[in-house]
Amino acid sequence: MSSIITKDGTEIFYKDWGPKDAQPIVFHHGWPLSADDWDNQMMFFLGKGFRVIAHDRRGHGRSTQTWQGNEMDTYTADVIELTDALNLKNAVHVGHSTGGGEVARYAARAKPGRVAKAVLISAVPPIMVKTANNPGGLPLEVFDGFRKALVDNRAQFYLDVPTGPFYGFNRPGATIHQGVINNWWRQGMMGGAKAHYDCIKAFSETDFTEDLKQITVPTLVMHGEDDQIVPFADSAPLSAKLLKHPTLKTYPGFPHGMPTTNADQINADLLAFIKG
Repeated sequence: MSSIITKDGTEIFYKDWGPKDAQPIVFHHGWPLSADDWDNQMMFFLGKGFRVIAHDRRGHGRSTQTWQGNEMDTYTADVIELTDALNLKNAVHVGHSTGGGEVARYAARAKPGRVAKAVLISAVPPIMVKTANNPGGLPLEVFDGFRKALVDNRAQFYLDVPTGPFYGFNRPGATIHQGVINNWWRQGMMGGAKAHYDCIKAFSETDFTEDLKQITVPTLVMHGEDDQIVPFADSAPLSAKLLKHPTLKTYPGFPHGMPTTNADQINADLLAFIKG
């Protein structure tokens, strides 16, 4: 297994497939998942001649089950260490959900030449929680409920989320894929409960407004209009307004987990943006 050890001693697992001289695409996963959530996209873009990379965020997947540092600044510092170690240049960074926040913060802070383009899919920016400055956000009580469910019975919670709102399997007429549900559960249970608990605050309360304003590369914002996890109206269009070079692409009826449920469409649109 490939991994790096960060300055604070955390082991970060990563996959790195494809020719080392090809343009890299770096995938950033959502909560509470792992690099495995990108297997479809990695296989697709590997077949198109790209170098594809995905890491397990600290506390997730095969990386160290950290009890501290589970917040966006440290997540971003880990990405900086990983991209430095692999000497990635002219890379496209693609983030889903929490990973979209990670991409926004990294793209705003990356060394010149590191990032060619950025993609935010079903992403948490600008900020999820309801505040005076973000009246359309979700009440803090929603995220307190996530924390309680995780502590009370994490294994059941990690079945309920993918069975219901994450993939839209709770919608009338939805085609339910049990393997997708099981894979979500498997990835979630690989990670650390403390890290996942802390990450709820990281993805819900971090304000990415200034990060979005500082991103200078072309950025694609993709969001399903039936996203039940990160509601569309308070995320994608607001992020697009803050970016210098945005492209906003929306998908009627698509759920939060659309890179899995609608992989063919998402992959095609990603490829068009990367090549465009």
